[in-house]
Amino acid sequence: ICAIAHVTAKTMPQAEAECRKGSAPNIHDPATRELSVVVPSYNEEDRLPLMMDEALDYLEKRQKRDPSFTYEVIVVNDGSKDQTAKVAKEYCKKYGSDKVRVISLEKNRGKGGAVRTGVFSSRGKKILMADADGATKFADIEKVEEGLKNLRPWPKEMAISCGSRAHLEKDSIAKRSYFRTLLMYGFHFLVWFLCVKEIRDTQCGFKLLTREAALQTFSNLHIERWAFDVELLYIAQRLKIPIAEVAVNWTEIEGSKLVPFWSWLQMGRDLLFIRLRYMTGAWKLEAKKCN
Repeated sequence: ICAIAHVTAKTMPQAEAECRKGSAPNIHDPATRELSVVVPSYNEEDRLPLMMDEALDYLEKRQKRDPSFTYEVIVVNDGSKDQTAKVAKEYCKKYGSDKVRVISLEKNRGKGGAVRTGVFSSRGKKILMADADGATKFADIEKVEEGLKNLRPWPKEMAISCGSRAHLEKDSIAKRSYFRTLLMYGFHFLVWFLCVKEIRDTQCGFKLLTREAALQTFSNLHIERWAFDVELLYIAQRLKIPIAEVAVNWTEIEGSKLVPFWSWLQMGRDLLFIRLRYMTGAWKLEAKKCN
């Protein structure tokens, strides 16, 4: 298995190739906004408006209270086959392209690939990953910001604050089938055993990173689908980046792209390969430099 993991390891896409050249925003450049919100979106024409309305309403009110607060929302259309791009561009028209930007990928790369693309094009001092379904209340950004603040002083300006649904686990188990509960516990065990031991909920799509932490982790990221969160936190732990886990409000929204058995099977394989590929040296961590 170690040999297969090593031989089949793919090199990561070059960060420099994914960053827009010329005058377009680039993660290697100094920050020009307080906050960047990256929203990966695949066939989200129905769910995206609710999330965007809630997020932009919060961000606009916060900016009115504090004019020094600046933000941008980056919707990454991950090769959608519906009208996701069209829906997102309506928000560009309404709020201006300086506040809302849409990046469209020709082919579906997976959630990790979409988030990575948005991060590399961001301008914020802090970068928030937020799911397009709006399952986490956007105002809970204040909770993850507090978690980030509590980690100060940040070593080399690097820190990560993760939203967590672990406190809701008992209620969610009561609503799940025995099979899905078994899959969930199996996945949690593999995450703990192979990769990340200190974070109970690695999969919540509400994570806040300092710009330097985003550069270092996403520049080393290989996994582009569901298990990318685990590799992201595994990289962070290897780089000794402090991580906070903060309870957030979360509601399950219909329309999930996660197929219970096959998605969990794919994630289980990815978890094993994450550990083996770093262990055998197929994947190596490299420190990146800002301009």
